[in-house]
Amino acid sequence: MPPRLADYRWHDWFRLRPIAHRLKTRRYRAADRRFRRQSARAGDVPSILSRMRGGRVLVTVAFRDPRTIAWQAALIRHNLSDVIHVIADNTPEDDLAAEIGRCAATAGALYVHLPRNPSRAPSRSHGMAINWIWDNIIKPGEPEVFGFLDDDIYPTAPDDPFRSLSKQSFYGVVRPGVPVPFGGPAQRWFLWAGFCMFNFRAVRHIDLDFSQDWFVGLDTGGGNWDKLYRDVPRFSVDEQPTIFVPYREGLSMADAPIQWCGPWLHAVGLMGRPEHETEKAKAIARLLQGPLSAAGYSADLSD
Repeated sequence: MPPRLADYRWHDWFRLRPIAHRLKTRRYRAADRRFRRQSARAGDVPSILSRMRGGRVLVTVAFRDPRTIAWQAALIRHNLSDVIHVIADNTPEDDLAAEIGRCAATAGALYVHLPRNPSRAPSRSHGMAINWIWDNIIKPGEPEVFGFLDDDIYPTAPDDPFRSLSKQSFYGVVRPGVPVPFGGPAQRWFLWAGFCMFNFRAVRHIDLDFSQDWFVGLDTGGGNWDKLYRDVPRFSVDEQPTIFVPYREGLSMADAPIQWCGPWLHAVGLMGRPEHETEKAKAIARLLQGPLSAAGYSADLSD
């Protein structure tokens, strides 16, 4: 949702930003509605809905990386044994998606290949993918509790990510809004789309929107600010503890970060300097070697 007209300054009006923001928002919402109405490219959706009814459901949005899915699914199966794990694949290429589907099946996860996403922008594509999942999987599936995960976040030990949902409607990693030169208050916040949990009964009748809302400084999931978070004081929310650290000593956090969300290790694939990517990937594999071994995952992690 664009800022209120009263929140724009005179130079924003001079550059026609209020009009541009509303036209872009209308265009995005139309594309999002069309995408939500499309059918999955692969996967037994009726079977998934039947399996998840009344259950504890985690949905991973996969994208072009079979190995992350193999690792994550094995660790979720081992450390969260009472969870129904669904891989919702946002990968454009059918052959790569088929490989991700095989990894999901090997780990006992359910699999659905989403319709071809109309957006190439990562955050926008991700938000549209979650909106499709909300409309076509979560709402008709009616789980007890549900959550969304990035595909590169791994539970390294037993955990219950739904533990706080008995006393509040949502739980996860809270991110603040980014200050913008217009848009009113800067204290907006939202749940990071890579680790966010919800009590289905509490949100089932809300028209949730997991889109980004960059016009007011909010990334993927920020579209729920007005719908879900706005009237909830942040200090009243139990949130998942989290910390960013460099993957090895001697680097600044901005060079090559990883993120710990309690016992969950997030690889933070879209941050850091490209020259550290290879060594960082090896460091993450080393960190996961023990947990994956405990989970019975025996593949070579050195490549």
